[in-house]
Parts: sequence; structure tokens; C-alpha cells
Amino acid sequence: MALVVLALSLGGIAFLLWPDGSSGSSTSPGGRLPRVNPPPSNALVVTAAGDICGETPASCDATAGLVRRLDPDIALTLGDNQYDSGTLAEYRAAYQGSWGTFRQITYPVAGNHEWETDRAQVYLDYFVRDTYWYARTVGSWRFYALDATCEANGGCAPGDAQYEWLRDQLSSRSDRCILAYWHQPRFSSGTTHGSDEFLAPLWQLLDEAGADIVLNGHEHNYERFSPQDAQGTSSPQGMVAIVAGTGGMTGGSYPFGEPIANSQVRLNGLGVVELRLWEDGWFERFRRPDGEVVDRASGTC
Repeated sequence: MALVVLALSLGGIAFLLWPDGSSGSSTSPGGRLPRVNPPPSNALVVTAAGDICGETPASCDATAGLVRRLDPDIALTLGDNQYDSGTLAEYRAAYQGSWGTFRQITYPVAGNHEWETDRAQVYLDYFVRDTYWYARTVGSWRFYALDATCEANGGCAPGDAQYEWLRDQLSSRSDRCILAYWHQPRFSSGTTHGSDEFLAPLWQLLDEAGADIVLNGHEHNYERFSPQDAQGTSSPQGMVAIVAGTGGMTGGSYPFGEPIANSQVRLNGLGVVELRLWEDGWFERFRRPDGEVVDRASGTC
């Protein structure tokens, strides 16, 4: 989606207006992208977005095309991969002909819409999975794919199956670089869903383990936070959270309310997160379907 040539700067915050009339904001003065450390040429390439396909492939072809051009090693989905209820017929009608074309490199998670059909069994069958949460090691990075529909999956609190699995995983390993992803965000300035306090126990475990990046969807917008701990307090040792429910956004972009603590960038419109990961660092860009970079960040792990 092309940017309308209009930017207003108020108090050092640039407000960007998009063709659909929605707005986003960036803490970069004048809307300029922040300075970042470039990735090495051999970095792992990862793409990510959630809230992806509607009734037809056309609803998500634009972002699928971007993913194909980026040619990632791994493509993450952040839940609500297929609207409206994640049925097999819906997956076959839309997702399969777009994002499904790179299913062999996809590490998915389910969203609340997948859970509307048969306890998300169609999601499990379509992606040939036997669990709602799992972990993978790729290079120096450990990926934790979690399920945040806590009211349906057995819970996200101490004593619940997913919590105990994640605690055991994290306590038995000493991974230097950790990326976790699921659908509903723990922290969000969005007004449609907002922050989900039920996910606080999972955030606490990841924070204690020194996790680096958390990716979510659910809110149909893009938001990036500065490093913060499990209590939402700014911390150089904390996790960088990125919300990217921007893969297709059936129902349109969702509005933002007053920015919550540590929110650095808030944007509306379609897009895909591009990550470059290496043995002791990461580099992130948020790209529009035409490839335009509208946010970027980097860090160490």
C-alpha cells in the first residue's frame, strides 16, 4: 500500500496518513527511519505476519508475493492464518493458493479464528502438526511457537500444560538467542483487542530466560516496542515485542488508542516483518507489499 505524501510532525512524533484514511505514528523525528546495525550477508532470513487470508487468495496475494520476493529461509505465521473460522474449505479456497505456496518453510501458530473450528484441528491437519506449541532450533536461534487462545487450549498459567512445557524447555536449555511468537499480544496500544493480561505468565518465563524478540498478530496493525521486561518496564535486557497483524487484515486496519508504555512505532496498512538473524544479533524491517521499508530496528542477543 503506497504512502500518501503527507506527514505531520508534532512534538518530534511523525503522524503518517494512509490511503484508507487510517493513521500510524513513529517516534523517529520527521518520519525518518532509525539508524540500525546492518546484518551480515549470511544471516538467516525470516518473514512474519498474522491475520492473513480472507475468502479468496486475492485477500492475501500482495503479502504472499512480498514473502516470495524476500525468499526467506523460514516463514512464520502469527495466527488467524485463514478467516473466518479456519475451516478446511476456507484454507483450500484462499490460503493454499497464496501463503500456502511456501508451506514447506512455514512455522505456523494458530489464532482465535482457527480455534472456532473443531478445537483448531483443521489447523493442525493442514500444517501437519500434532501439537499447538512446539520449538525449533535454527542456527544459533531457538524458536518457540506458542498458542495464546488460553481459554480454549487448556490455559497459559502455572500448572497448565503449555506453561509447564515452556518452563521445562527454557529451564533445560541455555540458548543465547530466543524468538517466541504467538497470536494475541501481551502488550498492544490497539483499541480493538489491546493487551492480553492472561499471557503475563508466559512473558514472565521468557523474560527470565533472557528471550530477545516476541512476535504477535491479532491487532490488525503494526506496532514495535522498545525492550521491556515482563512487567512492561523499560529494560535494556528485556524483550522487543512486535505486533504485525498485517498479512491481509480481513475487516480492515484496527485503530490505535493512546500509546502504552514503551511503544515506539505504530502503523496501519498491509505489510510483512522481515528479520535477519545471526549468531549474536538481529535486524528487523517492516515492509509494504511493494517492498517499501517503513520501519526498522536491530539488536543483540
